Amino acid sequence: MKITDHIKKANGETLFSFEIVPPVKGKSIQELYNNIDPLMEFKPPFIDVTTSREEYIYKEKDGLLDKKLTRTRPGTLGICASLKHKYDVDTVPHVLCGGFTKEETEYLLVDCQYLEIENVMALRGDARKEEKYFTPTKGGHQYATELVKQIQDINDGNYLHDTIESSDLSSFCIGVAGYPEKHMEAPSLQSDLKRLKQKVDLGADYVVTQMFFDNQKFFAFVKAAREMGIEVPIIPGIKPIAVKRHLQLLPHVFSIDLPEDLINAVEACKDNKEVRQVGVEWAIQQSKELREAGVPVLHYYSMGKSDNVKAIAKELF
Repeated sequence: MKITDHIKKANGETLFSFEIVPPVKGKSIQELYNNIDPLMEFKPPFIDVTTSREEYIYKEKDGLLDKKLTRTRPGTLGICASLKHKYDVDTVPHVLCGGFTKEETEYLLVDCQYLEIENVMALRGDARKEEKYFTPTKGGHQYATELVKQIQDINDGNYLHDTIESSDLSSFCIGVAGYPEKHMEAPSLQSDLKRLKQKVDLGADYVVTQMFFDNQKFFAFVKAAREMGIEVPIIPGIKPIAVKRHLQLLPHVFSIDLPEDLINAVEACKDNKEVRQVGVEWAIQQSKELREAGVPVLHYYSMGKSDNVKAIAKELF
């Protein structure tokens, strides 16, 4: 079922969903199952599965360092199929611009259709670790707007090298990212919202936000988006703080602000066990306020771990 249909079917009730990352290459999927199992009692209608882009690694060969391009966490589509089969839940593979040509994207979408995966998350993706700024893959897309257009074109039967008339065309429900505190590369929040509006106009069906820790920023973002004419569902993305290092890491990586009350509470913790509890309690309060405001879904960035997300969900669902 499409994400938008799940939201309509809920008839105003807030749904629960979460996002996972594939295991490192060579690791068993069982650990992933072990972390997903405790969350299934909360009946998530869908689970997002991230896609990692390629990165360079260096291997010693004949006394020299040999530079190789690889993916450390492949398997997104296989995991989506496995979860769909094991849990009878809809899965949402992340489709990236970075690291993929347009042809590779088309083949991926064809595979999704064959697996009866109806939802995809269209993202530009991050720059590689050795890059300061995002560089598009040769033969790939530079912007998520272009990726959304390609997915919608396939929904319309317009492939890269063929136009197909058929009653069996795909009908992907397209999710895109939104940034309550603006994307780090956007010159302003208003310009970032204009880019979001472009994605919606090109066919995006719903928005999932980057993590935030101040609900007022989310509410202001939704208000500004609605004023711009963005009417699709906007789903808040929630990440519970888990370690003290997040105070520096999250603002640096995601260009977000942390509320002073949260900073003070984390700094007062003796160890990361206490930090994890602070993160759970903060996310519970965030989630309760968001649910009272009528958000369609509360979407949690679990990063493959379930104990803190389960503690949050237990208080809300």
